[in-house]
Amino acid sequence: MADQTGHLPRGPARMLKATRWSLQGLRAAWLHESSFRLEVCLFAVLAPLGWWLGQDGVERALLVGCLVPVLAVELLNSAIEAVIGRYGDEHHELAGRAKDMGSAAVFVLMINVLLVWGALLWPRLT
Repeated sequence: MADQTGHLPRGPARMLKATRWSLQGLRAAWLHESSFRLEVCLFAVLAPLGWWLGQDGVERALLVGCLVPVLAVELLNSAIEAVIGRYGDEHHELAGRAKDMGSAAVFVLMINVLLVWGALLWPRLT
């Protein structure tokens, strides 16, 4: 039963539903988005490598933690593309701009991964 503002209670049943919806989103991204699959595969390789290469907890958190936002923003980028795709394939300047910006957000986070990994690991190589 909703409260006075229309919000549903946040009990265990609601949390379970929210978890199911999130898992459905992850499954949809895996099935329909090749970029997401590639990034998950890279995460599966780089996360253990980052954990192994990190010399302490902070380094491990940085090396592994900078990978997670790439996946999250790729999900958001895919959501933007899905909504735009729902309205048709014809080119529209604003739709193209939104898709490009979503892609750019993923790109910025990938650059961040390179910067974090480089800043932590480059001094050990030189």
